[in-house]
Amino acid sequence: MLLTAFGGLMWLISTAMLVLAVVALVMAGLAREDAYRAASKQSKMFWLIILGVTVAVNLLVPMIFLQIAGLVATIVFFVDVRPALKQVSGGGRGGRRGGSSSDGPYGPYNGGR
Repeated sequence: MLLTAFGGLMWLISTAMLVLAVVALVMAGLAREDAYRAASKQSKMFWLIILGVTVAVNLLVPMIFLQIAGLVATIVFFVDVRPALKQVSGGGRGGRRGGSSSDGPYGPYNGGR
């Protein structure tokens, strides 16, 4: 009984790591190449290879230490690279709310009028 529950938990964790890696790979592929250079991050191809290998390891080689190494790379992408790409691409705070470039933190700036 306990062994079956442990196996189910490990399957759930492995599936979650795979889903995170696939999402990161898609997001890395959708970002522009020049955004990586402007954000002073590794190249787009570097991240596509790293995240692609992570997805392949999660699918083909269910070795937990390799999966954890891939999880670390995925977390680095989500925590460090993606916010930098978003900021460089103009998708920073309030990205798609429809504000203009003259909006401040409390609303539009009217130039003291």
